[in-house]
Amino acid sequence: MTIDDPARPDTTEAPPGTPATPTPAPTPAPTPVTPRRPGAWRALRPLLLRLHFTAGLLTAPFLLVAALSGLLYALSFQAEKVVYAHELEVPVGDAVLPLERQVGVAREANPDGTVTAVWPAAEPGATTRVLMADPDAPEGTSLAVFVDPYTGEVRGQLPSYGSSGALPLRTWIDGLHRDLHLGEPGRIYSELAASWLWVLVLGGLVLWVARRRTRRRALLLPEGGPKSRRRTLSWHGAVGLWAALGLLLLSATGLTWSRYAGENIGTLQDGLGGATPALSAGAAPGAGSEHAGHGTGHQHGTDPAPATADIGVDRAVAAARAAGLDSASIAVTLPAEGSGYVVKETDKQFPVELDSVALDPADGTVLDRLRFADYPLLAQLTRIGIDAHTGVFLGLFNQVALAALALALVLMILWGYRMWWLRRPRRPVGRGAWRKVPTTLMLPLAAATALVGWFVPLLGLSLLVLLAAEVVLTLVTRARTRKETA
Repeated sequence: MTIDDPARPDTTEAPPGTPATPTPAPTPAPTPVTPRRPGAWRALRPLLLRLHFTAGLLTAPFLLVAALSGLLYALSFQAEKVVYAHELEVPVGDAVLPLERQVGVAREANPDGTVTAVWPAAEPGATTRVLMADPDAPEGTSLAVFVDPYTGEVRGQLPSYGSSGALPLRTWIDGLHRDLHLGEPGRIYSELAASWLWVLVLGGLVLWVARRRTRRRALLLPEGGPKSRRRTLSWHGAVGLWAALGLLLLSATGLTWSRYAGENIGTLQDGLGGATPALSAGAAPGAGSEHAGHGTGHQHGTDPAPATADIGVDRAVAAARAAGLDSASIAVTLPAEGSGYVVKETDKQFPVELDSVALDPADGTVLDRLRFADYPLLAQLTRIGIDAHTGVFLGLFNQVALAALALALVLMILWGYRMWWLRRPRRPVGRGAWRKVPTTLMLPLAAATALVGWFVPLLGLSLLVLLAAEVVLTLVTRARTRKETA
């Protein structure tokens, strides 16, 4: 009996005529597969999703208040025309009285006040507004006496705020939007909202655009279907995409009025040569600054200079017209100690007319002139951005756009909370995602975040709070897991 050796090849010859069986080729050893390193987006997406979810959940109440009060502010322009129609509108007459006479009528109506500025009627059927420093006027406001330019009748007296001339209704809504009527501490709420708005918008925009979808139209248009989290996400993302640019502009311009980030923005703007120029003659109170009317105080005027040679308001306006101020909307600041007449164009609608001149009260000689076209580009953009934020740059269209943005933000916040409610039993979105980001990405990301957090302090501080809370929750979850498995 022969035992075959499995280690030796079979040498038995096949019968003649039998075809040879081909020897199979040896199977090559499998090449070891090097695991692919995840791309930057795969590593960063969970972290961005976690930040968008957590920050949105915690800052949404501040954003909701800002959006609702901003919606009221956008509607207040038209509401003022209805509420204060008696003070603002008069029947059109045959001839307009001289401004000096109208100012005299205002002085007779309020002998305790000191006239600081005059806003002539900008269109037929509008009243002339005579601004006074009055001890009975609320702090930060002037007393506006409304005079019929055709008959000289006093139509009423109301507090007026800032260079925009906001009346009590709009002033109250503005205070609600700015600081909840809590003064300086209340401004923290609005700065926190403005600080996070751009972060949430940019983060949500990246997440929405990078999302996989079967139909391209789903990027721009919300999808229907059953009431589910997917449908809510579709509306949240599509509306956010359409509103993104406007919300980013609101966030940027809103930060210019903020307490802490606003100082850094002002310093940066000055360093880049974008400071707003001023008349060398020194504008008297009542002229207003670039932030007047939506976040800065309006100072009362000083007593006029002793009555010497004075050309009067009418001749001052004529001299300003001769110097090139052709806008129908102007504001005339009366001379104070050390300064002359200051006449400014106040038409902030496109095209902007904001030129100004300072005049010698003795003879109307132009002491200085400042044209809006001579502003540095950055100052022009700041001016336009602020006016767009306050709803005056494009008039009614601007106000409708602001109302639409505010409504869109309210809806996105509500949709965001609904999505959180629908998935609340599950594990929180992306918890601990920061630990999975490669060091080569995390280090530059942390450096950029620190720089932004320094420039926008409330954003940086609140981000540290979120990070601390994230670490605590991670440790608590880890301790529970160990206890359950023990």
